[in-house]
Amino acid sequence: MAKNIHTMIRVLDEDRSVRFYDTVLGLKIADRFPFDGFTLVYLRNPENDYEIELTVNHDQSEPYSHGSGYGHIAVVVDDLDGEHVRLGAAGIESGDIKELIREGELLARFIFVADPDGYKIEILQKHGRYR
Repeated sequence: MAKNIHTMIRVLDEDRSVRFYDTVLGLKIADRFPFDGFTLVYLRNPENDYEIELTVNHDQSEPYSHGSGYGHIAVVVDDLDGEHVRLGAAGIESGDIKELIREGELLARFIFVADPDGYKIEILQKHGRYR
């Protein structure tokens, strides 16, 4: 059976992206591998071994286009209300907490944030199927 290990995204500014993912998700650099032309930066936190892989192409100067196919990365937290306040205090825009109701029952509570390159991240309250 396959095991998910990382999601790769291309970023323009390594330092800015590393700071963002540390502030928002508590992800730290697990490994960093510079190559001719690009650098791979693997971010993770102690809660799991799944990683975000940042690819920094050294010759890229224009923002990447996400096209019409990219959706979002999703994470769960124990206290969405607390995270919403914490992110706002850190200057991270997330809008209001949304609720998704299905057949009269709460399916999910969530917010969205965008990283410096425009990738969307859904932050969900741990509940039901979202664990």
